[in-house]
Formats: sequence, C-alpha cells, structure tokens
Amino acid sequence: MNIKIESTRIVKPLYEGNPPITTSHVPLSVFDKASFDTHIGIIYAYRPPTPSNSTIELGLKKALAVYREWAGRLGKDEKGNSVILLNDKGVKFVEASGDTTLDKVMPFKPSASLLNLHPSLMGVAELIQVQLTRFKCGSLVVGFTSQHLVADGHSTSNFLVAWGKACREVMIQPLPLCDRTIFSPRNPPRIEYDHVGAEYMHKQIKKDDATILDDIMVHKVHFTLEFLAKLKAKASAMNGDAKPYSTFESLAAHLWRTITKARNLGGFETTHIRIAVDGRARLNPKVPSEYFGNLVLWAFPTTKVKDLLREPLPYAAKLIHDAVSKVNNNYFRSFIDFANSKVIVEEDGLVPTADVDKLILCPNLEVDSLLRFPFYDLDFGTGCPYIFMPTFLPVEGLMFFLPSFIGDGSIDAFIALFEDNLATFKQICYSLE
Repeated sequence: MNIKIESTRIVKPLYEGNPPITTSHVPLSVFDKASFDTHIGIIYAYRPPTPSNSTIELGLKKALAVYREWAGRLGKDEKGNSVILLNDKGVKFVEASGDTTLDKVMPFKPSASLLNLHPSLMGVAELIQVQLTRFKCGSLVVGFTSQHLVADGHSTSNFLVAWGKACREVMIQPLPLCDRTIFSPRNPPRIEYDHVGAEYMHKQIKKDDATILDDIMVHKVHFTLEFLAKLKAKASAMNGDAKPYSTFESLAAHLWRTITKARNLGGFETTHIRIAVDGRARLNPKVPSEYFGNLVLWAFPTTKVKDLLREPLPYAAKLIHDAVSKVNNNYFRSFIDFANSKVIVEEDGLVPTADVDKLILCPNLEVDSLLRFPFYDLDFGTGCPYIFMPTFLPVEGLMFFLPSFIGDGSIDAFIALFEDNLATFKQICYSLE
C-alpha cells in the first residue's frame, strides 16, 4: 500500500460573526493531567460515493468553532500550570492518495502499514490531525489523531459526530460542556483511597523496550454474537439470582485467562488488568454526557496467576465486576482531593501511571473498550463508515474492544502479544473450557 501525500496545511476554526479573543486559556483538570500524554490514532473507511475533501474540510472548520480547544495548543499559564491555549492556531489537514483499490487492503489487518493512513503520532504540536486518503476505486479513508490530554474517548466521539453534522449542515446539538473547573476538592479534603500505584506512581528508571518491539504482533480476533452469549452465560453461571455479568466483563475475564495461559507465567506471579472507568454517570451529581475533556479513572482487578487459571471463568468475571464497581462517586471524589494536593503530588515527585513509554505490560493487561461510543456515526453526508478501527499500536498486553463492522452485535478485539505467545493464544482463544 503506497500512499502519496498530495498536500498538507493548517485548518482553523470558522466562526459565525466576530471570532472570540485568542488570548484566553483553559486549565487542564486533574483528570486531564492523569491521562496519557500522547496522540491516539483511529481509522475510518468509506465506500463511494464519498463527499469532497472541501466539504469535509469546511465541516471541520465549523466543528472547531464549537470545540475550540482542539484548535489550540498545550502550554503553561503565568503560574506554570498546564493549560490549553485558545489561540486558534489550527489543526493539521493532509490530503493523500493510494496507488490501489481499497478492496485489496481491506478489511485492514493490524500492521505497521496502517501508520501511513494518518500523520505521525510523534512530536505533534497540533491537538488534532486529519488525513484524507483517496483510493483508485473512489473509496475514502479518514485517519484521525487527537491528543489524549485534551479529551477522552467519550468526548472525542462526541466531537466526531459533531464534525459529521457540520458537514451535513445539521445544527450541532447538544453543545459541549467546556468547563473543566467543575471538579473542586472538598474542604477539608478526604483522601479515602490509595491513589499512589493506581493513578500516580513514583518516578521510575526507564527500561529500553525498543530492542524487542519487532517481536510484538497485533492480532485481531472476531467474537460472534453466539460465542459471546455462551461466554456471558458461563461467566454468570455462579451468580444465582444476581444480575448477569456484562458482555464486556465476560469477554475481558475470558481474555485475561487465555492470554495469561498463553504467556506461560509462573503461578505465584501477580497479574492485573487496567480498565478505564468513565466518571460521568458515577459522580454524584452526574456530569452531563456532553462534558468535554477527560473524566476517566481506572480499575485494577488483581490476582495470582495460579488462582486465575485454576478457578473457573466466574472467578475472573467477579474480580473485574467488583473492581469496576469500587470506582464509584466516593473514589472519584477522593481522587479529586488527592490530585489537588500539591504537597502530595508535586513534592513527592509523583507521575501518572498512564505511561505512554511502557511498551510491555506483561504480566498485566490493559483493555480499552470502544463498544458504547458512537464512532460509527461519523457521517460526512454520504453515509456512515463501513470500517472503524484503531491504528497499529504494538504495546504488548494492550487490547481494544470494538463493535464489529458487520453490525450484528459481534465484537472485534485487537490484542498485542509477543509473537512467541501468539500461536498458543490462537489455539485457545475460542475455547470455553
């Protein structure tokens, strides 16, 4: 797949009437600061007929006028605090062409060639980057990258839907809630949980993982609706009259066990899964779905390898369910109090556990679920995408769950593992034993 870059330019917000002042800034919230300081890349594919590049660009300009933070830059205020500068410097917009028809490379398999479909994720000043790649058959691939410190997956998916509305000349409603100052610490603060080791950690000496990156493969696994139903029933078999575990909990438990088995770990090693938990519905009072920014903390279900593999599937599912349940309003409030304590965070030299430089998670896992986000609703005017997927991200132990493009409720899991462990994983990933 040879991709030729035709043009690169900066796209700025298009305001109706007088543009706002460009000297203000938005402070990063405690949730933003705890997030991953990196660009995240996703890829869409559209069958012809597709809208023109100019239509997509105009819609982007209009959407940026509503979600103004994306057109700014990360920086510091006069006190040295991390902020988003609302300077309207704009986002990167790339036009490209492919030398083949899209059906020869679709559905995309997770490989380094996907990195050609969006701008580089490294050393980026812009907070959003867009690449439109046209193929000989008339198909369009949209590569989109966004800085995670600005917004989580929930907020980013809302922006993408708004971008599509702007292209279709539909009013962007509901408007985003752009107030990041709503998370005030309590007086006096009540730090009721241990946040060192969960959201923050002491600085560590970096290990160089680069020498073995070539050994990490990203594998796509398709789980049918029938398989997921059987898995959910098995995971919930010991629940009695209690509510069955969710499809996500059941699948995460299954993959935790199968990947741990494929890794051939020692029985007395400890293993955990890092699971993102959205705080919008968990905080009391609830934060509107339209809140724009990061509002995620993590659950860390943990156990010994021997217990995870010896006990049946419901054991792992319960660990996950219980750990996620504990990340509740009290936990979020405790974190707000903790993260606002400069004595604890700054003087102790703590850094976020959301470490983009950690390329090997073994014996642990991280799962990012995109199952409930409206990523498939990005309609530029000629229909929704027929494929949506993350870019190639070879972080050993990282998993993404996506609704399959088949649209029948099945799930695609993108899983990064060492090549030596992949053969075993493929043999057992569909086993319900």
